[in-house]
Amino acid sequence: MVDSTGSRVADVLVRGEVIVSVEPSTRTGTRAGTGTGPSGAPAGAMVLDAGGCVVAPGLVDLHAHLREPGAEEAETIESGSRAAALGGYTAVVAMPNTEPCTDSAAVVRHVLHLAKGACCDVHPAGAITVGRQGRALAPMAEMVALGVRIFTDDGAGVQDAALMRRALEYASDLGAIIADHCEEASLAGLGCMNEGDLSSLLGLPGRPAVSEEVMVLRDLALARLTGARLHLLHLSTAGAVAAVRLAKAAGTNVTAEATPHHLALTEDALATYDTVFKVNPPLRSAADVAALRQGLCDGTIDAVATDHAPHPPEAKQVAFCDAAPGMIGLETSLAVVLGALVGADGPGLGDGEPGMTIERVLALMSWQPARIAGLSGAHGGPLVPGAPANLCVIDPARSWTVVPAALASHSRNTPFAGLALRGKVRHTVLAGEPVVIAEEAQR
Repeated sequence: MVDSTGSRVADVLVRGEVIVSVEPSTRTGTRAGTGTGPSGAPAGAMVLDAGGCVVAPGLVDLHAHLREPGAEEAETIESGSRAAALGGYTAVVAMPNTEPCTDSAAVVRHVLHLAKGACCDVHPAGAITVGRQGRALAPMAEMVALGVRIFTDDGAGVQDAALMRRALEYASDLGAIIADHCEEASLAGLGCMNEGDLSSLLGLPGRPAVSEEVMVLRDLALARLTGARLHLLHLSTAGAVAAVRLAKAAGTNVTAEATPHHLALTEDALATYDTVFKVNPPLRSAADVAALRQGLCDGTIDAVATDHAPHPPEAKQVAFCDAAPGMIGLETSLAVVLGALVGADGPGLGDGEPGMTIERVLALMSWQPARIAGLSGAHGGPLVPGAPANLCVIDPARSWTVVPAALASHSRNTPFAGLALRGKVRHTVLAGEPVVIAEEAQR
């Protein structure tokens, strides 16, 4: 068992929606089914085999595009939450770039209604501005009244600095957090990959690293001015990581996330013009990837978030510059991060880079994002009697190959198709109910 208090070997007994006991383990595990169960378990209890596995609080994703309402051909809350559960997630924050945009209480209520009975808890984020157009603040207070705690125009940065300042001040008064997509639009232009030697060689317009870094610096300054909570979405450049590191040292109230694909892939993947590798922000250089990994290891970056972005085939089967940016990742994220940060054969990234334990990876993917999202009461907390039974069981040695058609998402735009990964979720328990048993969804 691994949680924020450390690790130990134990049996966990769940009754109803909560953990009722955690006792030293005397068993090696059995197959899922009924039996005498762990020590102290009543006869007839369902036993989920966790032998050779890690039992942890369920993972929490700060950044997932579930597309519903409005783009159900790409994903629905039902399919996206099933993919999340298979990936070990018991909670996800759903981005507001839906149609209609999640910029009002009415749309928040609709998303919450759609999420009833989902395979994980779905927490809608609200838009910062009406229609995510960057012109006028959305009615944050009415969304906060419904439980919204994160506001973002993800997909586009708030370009107006004065408007961003007002958003931070308003959100602070409401006890909410502003999460920004940091990209200065006039610098990013129409670029569709990282700007550099490779973009010139491929003849593709580039998106320079400075387009991210300029807005990161602006928002850090505004967070320092207002004292508001700021979360920076999907950092991708070494300069952005360095800026956050300095800001944290100065006491700025900021957190940041990185994605699995920005930790595992570089711009070199685009050499074949395969649109599955087109994402925003774009895949960057090897030096940027190394900086992101270092930022996670030293605590500069607080969380790993999937930025799960499903698209139907027709959105990707076009010219590279015309293709929709984004990749799916809910089912593959844990294994990809373990491979990037821990390594297939144990800690260490090789070549002198800092290594990471699975315990640290779980902090980045469970209890730290839960704290950022304000979900610690239900998700990511210590596994102790009385705690909500939102759990995942991970087999870190399980090898598997990514087959897009076998994934739960409605979409197939994974950059890891055909890749052999190591580490898989065996079971996921949501509010005491097994929603994934032996790698199979139960809903």
